Order: sequence, then structure tokens, then C-alpha cells
Amino acid sequence: MAVLTQYDWIIAIISIAFCGSSFGNGANDVANSYATSVAARTLTMPQVGFLSMCTEFFGAVVLGARVTGTIKNDIIDLDRFRQTPSTLILAMGCAEFASAFWLLAATKMGYPVSTTQTIVGALVGVGIAAQAQVSWSWKDGSVSQIAASWAIAPLIAAVIGAVLFASLKFTVLERKNSFEKAMKAIPFYLAFTAAVLALFITVEAPGAPSLEELGAGTACGIVLGVFFGALLLAYVFFVPYVHRRLVKEDPRIRLRHIFLGPMLYMENPPIYMPAKGNEFVIDYYADAHDETAEEEKKKNNNDDDNINNNSADLEKQQAKNLGNGNDNASTDSPTSVPPLSLEDVERGGKKAPLAATDGTTGTTGGGVVQRYKRKPEPEERFLAPTAHLPIHNPKRIWSFVKYFFLQGVTRDCVTHASSQLSAIHGKAKRYDNRVEHLWTYAQVASAMMMSIAHGSNDVANAVGPWIAAYQVYMTGEIREDGESPIWILVAAGFLLGAGFWFMGHHIIKAMGNKITQLSPTRGFAMELGAAITVLLASRLGLPVSTTQCLTGAVIGVALMNFDIGAVNWRQVAFIFSGWLVTLPCAGLIGGLLTGFKSTTLHDTFVNMAWIWMLTNNFDVEWVEMDPLWKWIHIVEWVEWKPTLSNNGN
Repeated sequence: MAVLTQYDWIIAIISIAFCGSSFGNGANDVANSYATSVAARTLTMPQVGFLSMCTEFFGAVVLGARVTGTIKNDIIDLDRFRQTPSTLILAMGCAEFASAFWLLAATKMGYPVSTTQTIVGALVGVGIAAQAQVSWSWKDGSVSQIAASWAIAPLIAAVIGAVLFASLKFTVLERKNSFEKAMKAIPFYLAFTAAVLALFITVEAPGAPSLEELGAGTACGIVLGVFFGALLLAYVFFVPYVHRRLVKEDPRIRLRHIFLGPMLYMENPPIYMPAKGNEFVIDYYADAHDETAEEEKKKNNNDDDNINNNSADLEKQQAKNLGNGNDNASTDSPTSVPPLSLEDVERGGKKAPLAATDGTTGTTGGGVVQRYKRKPEPEERFLAPTAHLPIHNPKRIWSFVKYFFLQGVTRDCVTHASSQLSAIHGKAKRYDNRVEHLWTYAQVASAMMMSIAHGSNDVANAVGPWIAAYQVYMTGEIREDGESPIWILVAAGFLLGAGFWFMGHHIIKAMGNKITQLSPTRGFAMELGAAITVLLASRLGLPVSTTQCLTGAVIGVALMNFDIGAVNWRQVAFIFSGWLVTLPCAGLIGGLLTGFKSTTLHDTFVNMAWIWMLTNNFDVEWVEMDPLWKWIHIVEWVEWKPTLSNNGN
């Protein structure tokens, strides 16, 4: 039974703010885990939407903290509120509202900000407004360390990401016969990824022992056990699967057939539910530039000629295939060009070869690179077909329902309309698509583990202030730690996934191809580099953000092209500016809310009356005063001048 039942309505309002904060946390931070996977075309937005709902919920509910610190990292001193515990409810409500507002606003603007820094900034603002002591000194979780992490986290992640990609680049990607090298190396990379991520989850899970408590022997046992276990599974199931799909070029094979294991080496394996079509690997380097109508118009004349020529080539090729008795015209050569389809001819382009002819230049062997086909936006897909119908028509109502629930995961987050960005992408080397495909599986695994870790750790950013307020509401006392009810973790886990489902596409676009050309091998190095950075930072006691780690890893891997022009530095500056303004913006919002709510309701009405009188008097000096100075005088008056009630009027 609650002790402070008179504050039921405040708890209800704070709960709404908690929902907004959890939703914003998912919309902004969850996207960081999957941005490179979408940009590299490893996963589609609907796939990521479903995965994020599962991984975030699992992380928050199964691995989430059962005991949550009421004040994140002891940013503000609780002694200020002990005489009147009810004021802490108000303060935490303001912090929750400030966090929710800034996260949603930043997501809408495309700023990938740190949710940890957001809630810390909100608490700093609340603490200053409430005249509570703020932790500025250099210690764990202090404001000074958080500011230092803006440079520390990206630099460490950039170095680790660059080293990981360099090892992959010089041992596999740029070697002759890179595909054969990749087939031998991929089991070890998968095992290494599994070992690192297992240690990451073990150490980062709330309530788990630190590396010192775990001990070197136990840590090595976990790493080696997972490594050799994953290596065995890779040789038994994964290697036969990719051999059938990429070496035999069997288009019927999909991931669901991996459980057939060694049977896939058979001449005619028992393939259940075979896939349709003749595509066994996609072009991960297809041009994502969405040309404008003006650019398309300039090419219309040339395209008409190309279509006619390609149509004739298609007829000749099909006749030749039929004469040879080969319907799919596939060959055993790793550089063979798949046959043209009618869709390719209509686009006026040709399929690119699967591998570079020399194995080292990173080009596509002189072939014309495919253009990535832009997907229709939700407005075109759901709303436009029924726009002519009356608003009450069931078909139009159904189109609005589909648009509302699916618009967030049906956005095109790959294509872009910038010729400058297309030039930046062109500076990146391109590798064998079959090699890139091998690393899609490791990339998905690392993205899922990063998302699970995020759900287990960052759920406290939204739950912490709510738990602090709820604890005071139930007991009437202030406690350093509060027990997290399982139902609030369930709600937070669902809202984290829902936030990405509806709004995550904003951050996917910002963290994806807008920075540099991405591919599965690059995305793998970026995500694993970010995970290792978080592990090292935890070991050294450095406060880092997964957002900042991933951004640094993206830049580090991009620089391994050995061309600074392969990085969109304008987008990097845009992201970094978001980090700089997060703490002051969240703090300003939290401080203003606390200042406005700290007066009594009666005083608020009295102050509003005085403001109305001041702004509507006919004093010439006041009327001619600059509006900014008017508001400065009003704020000073509300802050310092005694109200009518205090004067006895």
C-alpha cells in the first residue's frame, strides 16, 4: 500500500514520461546496433524491426537489472531531498520528462545521441534547479568523465575497428583467390566473434561479476569454451551450407537449410521448402544513389539505345543457353556473370561479376555495377493508392492503419539523393560479393548481441528515475537503490523495441551510408570493434556510450580505405554536434521544468497574474523594450520577488 497516496496523479504523469523515455531510448539507441547491418544490406528494415523487438525485450527482462540505482551514477546528492522526500518525486518526474523530450526530438532530427548522457544531463539540470550538489569532480560517472568520453570512446573504437578490418583486409579481402581464403577463415572469425560477445554479455549483464571478480581462469575458460564450441558448429553446419550456396551456386538454398549439415555435400540433398528464383547472392555494392528526375532525363536517350542493344543481347544469350541445354547459364567460374533478366534490361544495366578479376584491385572486373532499386516510401505504398477514396471508406481506413503500424519499418534507409555522397562511396574499394556474403552471418550475430546488451544495460536510463519516484511514493523514504518490479522491465523492454519499430529509421539513415560506404565485412569490424571497446572501457572504468563507440568504429574502418575522402566529414560533424548539445539541452529542459514546478500552485497563479499585468501595462519604457529583455525581467521577478501571498496581500 502506498504511503504518499496524495501524489497518485504525479506518479501517473511520471509513468507517461517513463513510456516516452523508454520509447525514445529505443528509437535512438537501438538503431545503433543495427544501423550498419541495414546499410550493408545484410538485413532489411522489417527484419531488423522484428529482431529488435525480440532482442531488446530479452535483454531488458531476462538480463535487466533487478536492482536499479535511483540516481544514475550518483550525479546529484540525495541529502537535499531527505527532509521532504516528496520533492524527489517531482525532481525525478522532471528528469524523466526532459529525457523523453530530448530523445524524441533528437531522434526526429537524426541525432544519434547517448541515452546515458541524456538522463545524466537531465539530472544535472534538475539538481542545479533544486539547489542539490552536483558531482563535477573526476570520479566514476561524474560529469567531467562523461565529457571526456566524447573523445575517449570514439578514438579507442576507431583504433580497434581499424585493426579488425585491417586483419581481414590483408589476410582475405585483398589476397588472390580471396573467396577460397575466406572459406578457410570464416569458421575462425565466427568462433572469435562468439567468444568475444559471450564475454561481453557475461561482464556487461547487470549484477554480473567484474573481470577482477570473475578471475582470469574463469574468463579464459568462457572464451575458449565458446570459441571451440562455435568452431565445431561452424564446421559441421555452416561450412556445408555456404559451400552449397556459394560454391555450388545453388539458388534453392536458404538459411533454414543450414540444419541439413553434411548432407548438403550430397549431389542431390533433401532440400525442403526450396527457395524460388535464381539469385544465390546479392550485389552488396549496388549503387544506392537515387538520381533526380533531371539526371534521369539527361540519360533517357542513351538508355533507349542501351535497352535495344541489351534486348538483342538477351535474345542471343537465351538462344545460346537453350542450344547448350543449360537453362540458367551458370558456370563454375568465380567471375562468371549471371544471365541478364528482363528487369535488368528494363533498367538498362548489366549484372556485375561476383569477383574482381585480379583479386586485389577491389573493382568489379570492369563490369557495370547494378543500381540499387529504390523502394517506395510508406506514403506511396499505403496512402497514395486510396487517396481518391472518401475518408470513411473501409479501404482508406485500412490503408491508414497499415501506414501507422508499418511506416517505421518500410522506409528506404539505403538509397540517397546526394551526388557528393555517391562520390564518397566511390572511393571505397569493392570486394567479392561472395566473400561479403560470408560475413553477413557474423555481422547479424554481433548486432543481435549488441542489442541484447543494450536492453540489459540502458533500460536503467529510463527505469531509474521512475523507480526513484515510485520508491518514495510507496515508502515515503529515499533509498539509494530500488527494487525493479518485473512488470516495469517488461513494459520497458516492449517500449524499447517499439521505439525502434516506429522511429528508428531516422538514426539508421544517419549512422548508415551517410558516413561511408558500408558492406558486411566492414559492418562486422565496426560492430565487433564497438563491443570490444565497451569491454575494455568497463575494465578501465571509463564511462563510454555504445553510440559513440560505434561512431568511432565506423570512422576507423572507413579510414582503412587510406583515403580521407572516403568519409563524409560533414555527417561526422553533425553527429558530434549532437553529442555536444545533449548534456546542456537535457539539463536546460530538466532545470526549467523543476524551476517551474517548485513553486506552489497558489504562487503560480499569483505569478501568472503579475506577468499578465506587466506585459499589458501601458508604460512607454516597457512597451518599447526589446522582447528578450522583457522576458529576462519577468524571469528575474518570478524568481526573486515575494508573491502577494508572502506579502500578506
